[in-house]
Amino acid sequence: MNRSKILLTATLCVSFAVLPGCKRLFARSCSKPQVYAEAQTLPPLRIPVGLDGPDTRAALKIPDLNEPEAPRGPTDPCLEEPPAFVPFRHDPPMSYTALARKWRPRSFEELSGQEHVRGALANALTAGRVHHAFLFTGTRGVGKTTIARIFAKCLNCDGGVTATPCGQCAACTDIDAGRFVDLLEVDAASRTKVEDTRELLDNVQYMPSRGRYKIYLIDEVHMLSAHSFNALLKTLEEPPPHVKFLLATTDPQRLPITVLSRCLQFNLKRLSVGVISARLTHILKEEGIAAEPAAVRLVATAADGSLRDALSLLDQLLAFGGAREVREAEARAMLGTVDRQQVVQLAKLLAAGDMAALLAGARALDDFSPDYLALLEELNSLLARVALYQAAGTAYDEEEEVPAATLAELAAAIAPEDLQLFYQVGLTGRRDLPLINDQRSGFAMTLVRMLAFRPGAENASPHAARGGAAGAGVTAAARATGAGAARAAAAGAPAATPASISAAASPAPSGVPTAPVVPAGPAVGALALEPANWPAIIERMVEQGLAGLARQLASHCALAGRQGAMVRLLLDPRSQSIRTRGNEEKLAAALSRYAGEALRVQIELAEGPAPVTPARERAAQADERLERARVALEEDPNIQALRSQLGATIFADSVRPNFTEEN
Repeated sequence: MNRSKILLTATLCVSFAVLPGCKRLFARSCSKPQVYAEAQTLPPLRIPVGLDGPDTRAALKIPDLNEPEAPRGPTDPCLEEPPAFVPFRHDPPMSYTALARKWRPRSFEELSGQEHVRGALANALTAGRVHHAFLFTGTRGVGKTTIARIFAKCLNCDGGVTATPCGQCAACTDIDAGRFVDLLEVDAASRTKVEDTRELLDNVQYMPSRGRYKIYLIDEVHMLSAHSFNALLKTLEEPPPHVKFLLATTDPQRLPITVLSRCLQFNLKRLSVGVISARLTHILKEEGIAAEPAAVRLVATAADGSLRDALSLLDQLLAFGGAREVREAEARAMLGTVDRQQVVQLAKLLAAGDMAALLAGARALDDFSPDYLALLEELNSLLARVALYQAAGTAYDEEEEVPAATLAELAAAIAPEDLQLFYQVGLTGRRDLPLINDQRSGFAMTLVRMLAFRPGAENASPHAARGGAAGAGVTAAARATGAGAARAAAAGAPAATPASISAAASPAPSGVPTAPVVPAGPAVGALALEPANWPAIIERMVEQGLAGLARQLASHCALAGRQGAMVRLLLDPRSQSIRTRGNEEKLAAALSRYAGEALRVQIELAEGPAPVTPARERAAQADERLERARVALEEDPNIQALRSQLGATIFADSVRPNFTEEN
């Protein structure tokens, strides 16, 4: 019993004695002198009488703190001065904010485009007819999330439900900063499971914490699973009065019809180049950065209808050019496009029909390391502008980047049918270009096709297998004359005369010699231009390259006569749909090539009885052959036996002659 008391007493005494001792030991090993000095003020360690002794100290492993300390060397870390106090370094975050976030519209007045959506939402807010679910659809970067946030501010502004939120109250500033507790933004792409949707809807019945409405903004809603949509349907159809749903998607076709029927759907349009250019110009002006209008338009065009893409490209362009100035050369270098004059030069070489010079110009573009897909798209865009200028006589776009004089020059140099062919071949080449590894050769092949598939192109190259250079000259001259006459008539000027053919077929600027304009004479065995010879003349012209609708036009015409250089033709009124300016020019060129002299064609609609044309003659011959086939079928003994014995019936419409002739 006494021994137990002694052990308990020793334990308590040691506990009270060891704790201060440990503090003193820690103070001696500490590198801060002030802490060690403070520890020296503690009372010395005392062990109660009866327990003090070397055996007790050794058993309890208690050091003797009353003994003098051993001397320490000069390198003892405990004797070193503590380092100067350095506070925790907290670097502030980068102050730069991306232009797409900095200039995000904060009200409907700042919104670019989308007037149909802005007007509908403003009217609904003003009239107090706010639906409980809205669906915003459209491509990326056109303002779906921005409009949803502005709409949330309109509903929760401290000034009341209004189409013009103040932007200064706590609700507006918190929504702009993204910390408004009653605006729940959900990324459906990362919360696709039905469990996520149920968790989201668990708090729908509770009132908003701060605002007037609790708003659920679900972005990319088409990414939700089918079960998630099913879980959302009932709440989306009949939500509590304090809840609004704002849905946004880039693919509305993937949404169930049950969801679409419960929402007001607003389709946001792609922004035009003019709208994006105006917005970029305003931002650059506010940022104090000078910009060339051509560079801004290049960025707006490359954005492809997305304002966010345009601002991202503008950020990249500012970094590319050192944020000093937005220049066209730097924009083209960053986007991989070539100078606009290079594209115009390619169009001029296409108009000249010079294959060698065209390929040389394409090779010269290699020095710029262009993106050939973008280059072909820009060439197609230029051809489209020229075609629109050719049709209307004025630039289609008020802010046309190509000068009107250049458009007028190209419109006068390229025939309308050639222009349409160039454009169609360019579209096909743009579709096929990503399928090959060497886009450089693919681009060159597209240019070759533009000239190779042109009507009369078999005579355009000196290396062609058939035809002559003279025929090419007449074809080009007649085509240019016809196009010039049509444009002159539209402008009120006199039409081109046959004497102007030589000027139309003058040598190309590249210096490559061209063929004589007017052939030396008619081909050997050429028939006179008389009505009786017209079918045979058409066959000769077909052998020389007349094809397509121009051949059909000739077949549906009857030769009425010739007066000097004018050839008069009578067109069957039933075939007047194939009478176009381009087909008339091709027919005139074929006649000039056949006759060996420059001729013009005057086509008139026949009045009274239909003229006897080669097409009508062929149709009459076909009807006659068909009738003979039917008669022969009726008189065949085998057919008669089948009809009498088996009751067979002949379907007259199924009878065809057993031979064909070329048209």
